[in-house]
Amino acid sequence: MKSVSFIIPLVLIASISCKTPKKSVKSDDSVIETIGTNPVYSSEFSYVYNKNNSGASDAYSSASVNDYLRLYTNFKLKVKQAEEMGLDTSKAFKKELDGYKKQLAAPYLTEKGLTDKLTKEAYERMKEEVNASHILILVSPDADPADTLAAYNKLIGIRQRALKGESFEKLAQEYSQDPSAKSNKGNLGYFTALQMVYPFETAAYTTKVGEISMPVRTKFGYHLVKVNNRRPSQGQVKVAHIMVRATTGLPAADSLEAKQKIDEIYSKLKQGEDWNELAAQFSDDVNSKNKGGEITNWISAGKMGIPSFEEAALALQKPGDISAPVQTPYGWHIIKLLERKSLEPYSVLEPSIKTKVNKDRSDVNKIALIQRLKKEDNFVENSANVEKAAHKADSSLLKGAQKFTPITDPKSNFVLFTINGDKYALNDFLAFVTKNQKPRKNISPAQYMRALYKDYQNESIITYEEAHLQDKYPDYRMLVKEYRDGILLFQLMDEKVWSKAIEDTAGLKKFFNEHRENYKWKERAHATIYNAKNQETLDKTIALLNEGKYPVTDTKVQDITFAENKDELTEKDKKELDNILPILLKDKNLVVEITGDAEKKEKKSATRALNRASVARNYLVGKGIDSSSVKAKADTKLAGKKDTFSFYSKSSKALEKYFNQSAPLTLQVTEGLFQKGENNIVDTVQWKPGNYTVAKGGRLNYVVISKIDEPRLKTFEEARGLAISDYQSYLESEWIKTLRAKYPVTVNEEEVKKIVKK
Repeated sequence: MKSVSFIIPLVLIASISCKTPKKSVKSDDSVIETIGTNPVYSSEFSYVYNKNNSGASDAYSSASVNDYLRLYTNFKLKVKQAEEMGLDTSKAFKKELDGYKKQLAAPYLTEKGLTDKLTKEAYERMKEEVNASHILILVSPDADPADTLAAYNKLIGIRQRALKGESFEKLAQEYSQDPSAKSNKGNLGYFTALQMVYPFETAAYTTKVGEISMPVRTKFGYHLVKVNNRRPSQGQVKVAHIMVRATTGLPAADSLEAKQKIDEIYSKLKQGEDWNELAAQFSDDVNSKNKGGEITNWISAGKMGIPSFEEAALALQKPGDISAPVQTPYGWHIIKLLERKSLEPYSVLEPSIKTKVNKDRSDVNKIALIQRLKKEDNFVENSANVEKAAHKADSSLLKGAQKFTPITDPKSNFVLFTINGDKYALNDFLAFVTKNQKPRKNISPAQYMRALYKDYQNESIITYEEAHLQDKYPDYRMLVKEYRDGILLFQLMDEKVWSKAIEDTAGLKKFFNEHRENYKWKERAHATIYNAKNQETLDKTIALLNEGKYPVTDTKVQDITFAENKDELTEKDKKELDNILPILLKDKNLVVEITGDAEKKEKKSATRALNRASVARNYLVGKGIDSSSVKAKADTKLAGKKDTFSFYSKSSKALEKYFNQSAPLTLQVTEGLFQKGENNIVDTVQWKPGNYTVAKGGRLNYVVISKIDEPRLKTFEEARGLAISDYQSYLESEWIKTLRAKYPVTVNEEEVKKIVKK
């Protein structure tokens, strides 16, 4: 069954092709089907079918069209019930639809031709990286003309001094209002297209090396731009990596262990060991370890946001080259170059560049859009009235607090401009000012009023266009309808299907019991794999496994010395024992063995020593430590009145840490419950309890299968997730049957054939 986007349509909003607007659209009024008494028009169905199926290999075949019509009919049946329930009248529904309409309108409120031009220009600029310096004089975008002129003239004077031979760097340190200029002397380093604001970028790319631009206006103020150098694009690389996780903030011992591990992996690679085998065995990146460590995305400067990784990756020259270990916030990496390529063709980069252009150069596009809409929608301005409105501002406007009394006299409520004859009068503008005014400095009240008027004018033009998009663009009208129906249906689907399947426990269990055969476990092995570097390591591992207690060397505490030979704990003793509590609580697999030292080899002394150890043990158990995690014994080898503490673990993973103290890759331990096909080592041994040795990749694997779970039916809890999904499908199918009975469907087969014929 094909994926159908009927609930929330999957529309790539940014890629909508905005056709030339049509004031009137001739609609195909042929009816393809009737649902109850409601007609569904061929034009509507054809639009949705074409959008979702035009690229399919079986598009427009009889099977494809009829299958899609069945799905679309089910969708329309649900929408009809939602409408009859009045779900389309709620405030929440209307608010959500308005939000989506804003998103859908965005591609129609742009100058596509200009966007294409800016996209191509950005690509051409991306072929180079520019090193430039600048001097900035801050000026707000809506500053008074006198302030703007003063800033411009100041930079002209600085430019003339630089052209006469004064150091641009010293002038930047002295005059630039960019805070970084004091340290970098105005030098911004290398950058490429789409990394600076557009006017600045244009100045950098159009000024020759060694020359200084005329003052350039940006939203920050005026700049002088001096171009220091240019170089070709650094391109992109595809790499693989082996990663040892060591995130920022790890304890020093764990960080050191990670570094030792990555160093040993690097040493093995230098000795010629297989990259893929090492990645599969030791990399902590679960997404790439079984794929040779390959990272899916291409890497270029600044793309990952991990500078140390990018720098090391881009420094590799030939496929097969590997880096020395590189540290990032995520751990340690060894990077292998798989492929290098220069700047990709325009056809490949165009979509991503266009997205950035739409975001970063929206102001350029908006200016062009406003100019077009003014002509298209017959914008007429009364400039004299605009000036009269500007002078209604007083000093309180600069505090963001000016109040305006609504004008009741029609003559005084003069018109500022019209759009297709619709009048936008003074009262409307003053209401906008009241809502949008904010405290401002370094500007006169009248100039601030003019800036607010410009915003009001632009907003009015855009709002007018949005309100008439459905008249101009058939595609937009159809998209709004899709979203309207999809949002409308979401609540009903949740009520009838999604939440009901989860909350209807009795119904879900009944469905599960009626379909028990659909929910089964295959045969599964409880297995632990000990991956050893050599026979010696494997032999020692097996010996410790047989002993059943695994040494822990990084957990130590001070001995306790009892005062006056009393078999009880002092407050000092208790305080020292309290230091052990967090260690045992943190690791439930940890066991502490408390040994009481006997004074001499006689029964009474040994008994007293064991008693002292037991007192300490009982104290810890009384504090909430599991009794199996604390052992007590006596030792007559040393005389004294002490309790000594040694630790070991019940977890076989502790063996990994024990063996890897000096050489990080000595032993790797993997535990799990595996079905066939999930682990290539377990798959090679007999599936029955026992111990097996498997040689693979130059290492030895000791596989311990403790138990085999035979195939069986899943319990309700084990199958809950899948059962809920199946129950949802069942509920939906039953609901559809009810709707088809309530709203009879009549299909016009002749209209269906017309679409198939296409």
